Amino acid sequence: MDVSFLGGPGPQRGVGVVAPFDFALDRELWRWTPDDVSLHVTRTPYVPVEVSLDLARVISEHETLRDAVSTLTEVTPEVVAYACTSGSFVGGVMGEHAMCEAMSRAGSVPAVTTSGALLEALVELDVRRLALVTPYTVSVTRVLEEYVAQAGVTVTGCAYMSLTRQIWKVTYREVVDMARRAAVRGRLGAADALFLSCTNLPTYDVIPQLEAELRIPVISANQVTMWAALRRLGTRAVGPYQALIDTSARSGTGTVIGTGTGTGSALPAAGPVVPTGSVLPEGQEPPDVRGVHGVSDAQGVPGAQGVSGVPDEKQQEGWT
Repeated sequence: MDVSFLGGPGPQRGVGVVAPFDFALDRELWRWTPDDVSLHVTRTPYVPVEVSLDLARVISEHETLRDAVSTLTEVTPEVVAYACTSGSFVGGVMGEHAMCEAMSRAGSVPAVTTSGALLEALVELDVRRLALVTPYTVSVTRVLEEYVAQAGVTVTGCAYMSLTRQIWKVTYREVVDMARRAAVRGRLGAADALFLSCTNLPTYDVIPQLEAELRIPVISANQVTMWAALRRLGTRAVGPYQALIDTSARSGTGTVIGTGTGTGSALPAAGPVVPTGSVLPEGQEPPDVRGVHGVSDAQGVPGAQGVSGVPDEKQQEGWT
């Protein structure tokens, strides 16, 4: 059959993505990408360093980022994005700015990072009070809290997982359970939004569900990364019923949870925020998720030391 009349594929615009060596959710990034945009993904080199804040710093060194961006220049992306949350908040707000500058100089195009995109999304949604869910250890989670505090955002509640490997295997059910706990109204009041941190944490399909239940915008690491990168192209990410992407979805959010007001149903009984140093009564750990689960209400994340013999930091294979 003669198909010459089709004229070939339509023109594509490119987004270059630099991801950590263990990034496993390429497909999730594509789900936010419109049909006329291609993602060109490269990874940082593997480094045999125990996962910690030190590894976040090593994998985000400017030389590493410049080398990664240089591998993308031949396909001429119009913007480059560093898809790593902890790697881009570990140096604080100023460190994130420096990363963007290094990447932009290497590729001669605009650059964004996941953590920079997070702050951009908080401004877009006028968020001053934020609930957090992270798969990280305690020390990494604390640095994320400090990062958003530098931007003038108050953390009202935080649930963390202390995972040691393969974060991409976390189930949607676990993400939802942690989100419910983090968003419970604590002594600092209700959150304006909820952030699901880590680009290796699957989130795409749970965002509309959580927004409908919690009545606040829910944003995630991969979502804000793609939203900010595509914004640089003058186009929009795709994501039905997600407040950040679909402005019509914002009208149903913003009701304070747990107060008995508004049209949204009350949260399922998840109990109060657990005091510092406590562990959620989760019972047996689910498959592929090991470590301590914790919740705090702002004044820092509870430590996990001395609980079931699990140390604060362990070697971790799945991280971002």
